[in-house]
Amino acid sequence: MGTKISRDSGIVELVSEPKFDYGQKVVSKKYVRNDGTFPGREVGDILVSKGDVGYVTSIGTFLQQFYIYGIDFYELGYRVGMRGKELELVNEEFESDIADEDVMASEQSLESEKNYG
Repeated sequence: MGTKISRDSGIVELVSEPKFDYGQKVVSKKYVRNDGTFPGREVGDILVSKGDVGYVTSIGTFLQQFYIYGIDFYELGYRVGMRGKELELVNEEFESDIADEDVMASEQSLESEKNYG
């Protein structure tokens, strides 16, 4: 049973600045499975699900070619190394807009309950 690994051999990210910086809030764009380097979990176990949120805690390199970001998935209770293409920056304004919409919807629901019953 062989594992197909995408090498992206023509890409060298290290010629540019890192895509993310320390402390930035990011979200996983992909499911990430244990490739055997995560202790205490079986190879192939899903470590991170699409949509999981974490913070950049370290920035390293791999094969003198790629940046690897150490992401602390605080809700999961562990840290996972991920490539930049697997992550997306969380837009704080967008999050704030969603929270505001949730509050407004709750207030409208309460007002509706008062008026109708």
